[in-house]
Amino acid sequence: MAREVILYIGVSLDGFIAKEDDDLQWLEEVEGEGDNGYAAMYETIDTTIMGKRTYDYVMEHADAFPYPDKKNYVFTTSEQESTEYVDFVKEDVVEFTKKLKQQEGAKIWMVGGSGILDAFIKENLIDEYIITVTPHILGSGIPLFKENNPQINLTLIDTKRFGQFVHLHYKVK
Repeated sequence: MAREVILYIGVSLDGFIAKEDDDLQWLEEVEGEGDNGYAAMYETIDTTIMGKRTYDYVMEHADAFPYPDKKNYVFTTSEQESTEYVDFVKEDVVEFTKKLKQQEGAKIWMVGGSGILDAFIKENLIDEYIITVTPHILGSGIPLFKENNPQINLTLIDTKRFGQFVHLHYKVK
């Protein structure tokens, strides 16, 4: 059985995952509830995938690497030395992930990078969408969905409210 790829991400009401300068401060200004469902999602995965810009942002804003108990792949276009927690990959992210999905293991969390997200959507590689909507209209920024995507039909699994956040959970039909 193929492993599933999940997208767990916050988005403004008008569809942006970050401001143009990669600023996510607006996400931290929202009154949530507990961990807003993060722990429940995190328990279902054993692997993360992210782009180098996302990795750099995480490392710049975290006291320590936040996923030390998972297998972590960071996709980059430059040569990078792997670390204790991260394997840097200079391969096609779609082909790499297709192979990864066929291996034994739990779910794979596509942490971020709008470029990776766009490639995954265009190839219909995401099996679950867990999108948390925030009470912001940013007006501009990095969009959750870029143009020219295929039609992907989803089934609503659950909705939850965490303070001012609305959590939407969909599975691909």
